[in-house]
Amino acid sequence: MVLRKKHSILKRTFIVLSILILAFFAYVEIANRNSVHMTYRQKILKAVYPAFMWLTNLTGKRNQVLYGPGTEPPVPFYSLSGTLNNGTPLDMGQLKGKKLLLVNTASDCGYTNQYANLEKLYQQYAGKLVVICFPANDFKEQEQGSDTTIAAFCKLNYGVSFPLMKKSSVVKGPEQNVIFHWLTDRSQNGWNEKPPNWNFCKYLVDEQGKLIGFYASSVEPLSPEIIKNIEK
Repeated sequence: MVLRKKHSILKRTFIVLSILILAFFAYVEIANRNSVHMTYRQKILKAVYPAFMWLTNLTGKRNQVLYGPGTEPPVPFYSLSGTLNNGTPLDMGQLKGKKLLLVNTASDCGYTNQYANLEKLYQQYAGKLVVICFPANDFKEQEQGSDTTIAAFCKLNYGVSFPLMKKSSVVKGPEQNVIFHWLTDRSQNGWNEKPPNWNFCKYLVDEQGKLIGFYASSVEPLSPEIIKNIEK
């Protein structure tokens, strides 16, 4: 009798778990009905993004915000240059007079869905703000694709129209991208030493080329902290 009862409980538990698993996979497919050439990992990350952000904000994980003093940097930001995803040089001096949000990104990260709101931000403040993303494979090898693959992924799945830079390293070291070296070296930017500690860290540069803010991964692109500094 006891064994029969245990068997019945196990059977009901199995049925419930099976239904929940099937419902989850159905939700993943519905959430990604417009996704193109995504791995199943990428589909799952996109589907669970709201819950992921809720959890990280609840725990206070990766939500640091830092503000600068607004002083002139020792090394002019507009003296820097980089290379776009398609190999075209980009002189930062061409962007003088606009605020810049510089973000290190990856395609296989829990925060990858922020591409959507980065595009919304770029469109919302067109003419006032330029979003520039720097794909990097520095954190858990979450950006293993080529520059061509990254560009297609961003365009097809998130409608990205803002500049994407050539894939590079953003963490401190001999291979660090020169722009991220400036962003994370006090002797160059005037105050900040905070390097990216994960994908989708954000650095805000004002119209005069001053670094004015750092926003960690969990700070949403459309968050009040970022918006208020763009609108200043």
